[in-house]
Amino acid sequence: MAEEPTGAWFGFGFCGFGQALGSGRGRQVHSPEPLGAPGAGVDICRVSASWSYTAFLSRGGRAELSGSASGAVGGCRDAWASEALLVVLCAGPGPGAELQVWSPGSALCGKPLWAQTVVLEAAGELGPGGEAQAGVLPLLPGACAYVSPRPPFCRPLAPELRARRLELGTEHALLLDAAGQVFSWGSGRHGQLGHGTLEAVLEPRLLEVLQGLPMAEVAAGGWHSVCVSETGDIYTWGWNESGQLALPSRSLAEEGRTVTKEATGLTVDGSEVKGAAEGEDGAPAPFIAVQPFPALLDLPLDSDAVKASCGSRHTAVVTRTGELYTWGWGHVYG
Repeated sequence: MAEEPTGAWFGFGFCGFGQALGSGRGRQVHSPEPLGAPGAGVDICRVSASWSYTAFLSRGGRAELSGSASGAVGGCRDAWASEALLVVLCAGPGPGAELQVWSPGSALCGKPLWAQTVVLEAAGELGPGGEAQAGVLPLLPGACAYVSPRPPFCRPLAPELRARRLELGTEHALLLDAAGQVFSWGSGRHGQLGHGTLEAVLEPRLLEVLQGLPMAEVAAGGWHSVCVSETGDIYTWGWNESGQLALPSRSLAEEGRTVTKEATGLTVDGSEVKGAAEGEDGAPAPFIAVQPFPALLDLPLDSDAVKASCGSRHTAVVTRTGELYTWGWGHVYG
């Protein structure tokens, strides 16, 4: 079997801490540039980017940090970066592994804040020869628990959820199960849960509006959510203050960007959301501040999506033909 070809990594955005995004020149990288991964010739299989630092994981199992946090450690299977903590899944004795939670400023030295042994139940969680491969954190091996950036660091999941992917926003969580159904819980004050209200939900709750539409991907932003169906359709919901849902927003209009297409949104009671700014024809242009239900989004040229990712207030999507689309807040950092 031929060896999997090595992919190239690119980065763009804020680089004031030397997060190794793009070339690292200046404080903003405004267009994609080759990622300055640590070490010449290192085969990177996973990049987890937080706001001020980046965690790189090589196929050889070495995790290295760059930016406001630094340090490196070997024997890793996965790494997940956030401003609150760094989570590393390290190789353990036998079939087990050790989950370690570190302070990002610790430089991976001394003792972790918290550690626990976990069992790697599925053979597919290891690459050929046992080397690291793209991980599933914050979902833990076995899919019966996940890592939280706030104590308790390890939180259980009901086995009947059969989770295959989990994404964390600032105040909410999204779970994709084996059947392609989406569950959400946490704060709903910006509509990020997708249940049609702004109320909090304490336990995983099925997004009923998406039932019968199998999903392949989920992504959580700061206060917005995105999912991609198995047929390549994109659904977005939550906070749209910066246009992160690709729906008309007041902030973009106030910056002088004209809204030219029609769009409607829903309030908590199901009424349409409209604004008072003018479009090109002088007619009032609609604004959507909060979208509490999933809204179908069409990409240019009727492109099909295969992957979605969210930052705090922006969204990125990759299509089947390899095109990258981004939208949302880029006013300061690019």
